[in-house]
This record gives sequence, C-alpha cells and structure tokens, in this order.
Amino acid sequence: MLKYYGRTFLPWIALAIVSDFGALAGAIAGLVAAVVLLALDRLRSGIAWDALILETSTTVYMALLTALSFAAPGSPVLGYGASLAIAWLAVTAWGTLAAGRPFTAGIARRQVAPEIAAMEGFRRVNVVITTAWAAGFTVTAIALACVQHWAPHSTAVLVACKIAGFTLPAVFTARYSAKARERATAAATTAAAQPSL
Repeated sequence: MLKYYGRTFLPWIALAIVSDFGALAGAIAGLVAAVVLLALDRLRSGIAWDALILETSTTVYMALLTALSFAAPGSPVLGYGASLAIAWLAVTAWGTLAAGRPFTAGIARRQVAPEIAAMEGFRRVNVVITTAWAAGFTVTAIALACVQHWAPHSTAVLVACKIAGFTLPAVFTARYSAKARERATAAATTAAAQPSL
C-alpha cells in the first residue's frame, strides 16, 4: 500500500528536492511529475476520476505555483513554499473528509476487490486513515510556517519536519491497514465457522 502513497506524493517530493535550485525550478518539476502521473493513471491505467482526487489537487496546486513563480518570482509568498504546499495537502485531505470521500479510499480501492471497496468497513477505515493524514499535514504545515518565519535558514529542521510529516502518517497507515485486514479476516473466519440455521 505504501508504494501507492509514495507514487502519489512523488510530485511533492520533486517540488521539495528541486526547490533547492529555486522556486520556479521546483514548481516546474512538481508540475511535470503531477501531469505525467495523472496522465498515466487516467489515460493509460483508466483509473476513475474519483480515485484521483489527490492527484488532481496536486496538479492544480503545481500549476498555480508555477504560474505564481513565473508572474512574481520575488513574491514573499514563495518564501513559505514548503508550508503552503503541505497546507494545500491538508485542505485537500480535510475537504475530502467533509465531502464524505476520503482521498485514501481512492488509493486503497486500487488494491482491493470491488466487493471489499463497497463495504462500509472499508470506508470507515479510510476515514480514519485520511484523518491521520489530514492531521499530520496540518501540524506539519504549521511547524514549517513557524520555521520558515523565524528560522528560514534552518535546513535541517525544515527537512526533519517534512520527513516526519510524511513518515508518521505513512507508518500509521501501514499499521492501521494491517490491523483492519486482521480484524476483517478474523470476522470472516468466525462467520464461516458459525453453523448455518
């Protein structure tokens, strides 16, 4: 499951790494990665749009950031690029929860049978996982904004915040998903063992 998350966040990783060479370079790298991944998922793999919420949101953000970087390269807003990027992810995650369509469900649906994806338990698990990502993004965005405001040259702290902001929700996702699968398997085994009436 984590390989799907890593792939989904690839444009953000490209943005973070290439931004060391300038805001415009990072924005373009993120946009190119986002467009390529969205095209591969949608056109080549035929993944439905409702399963590409995060990818679509990522592409919109990268396009807006690229436009801003071209139009106003000296904008002070670009100095908060890391926190703005994570804040965008937080808004996207919270928005999908508010809309009743947790973004992690789209990723998870690619790995399970349709009958499992249609179950209420699948949706509940993804609400919990999306909430963890949304909370992680929110805390990370606030932490990055504070560092970028008060200690913008503290590269090690910025990197540590970014790593923690993605690693902690990813670890939670892996563990919570494994526990949910164990519970589902145990419930199915118990149901199968019950004598039919």
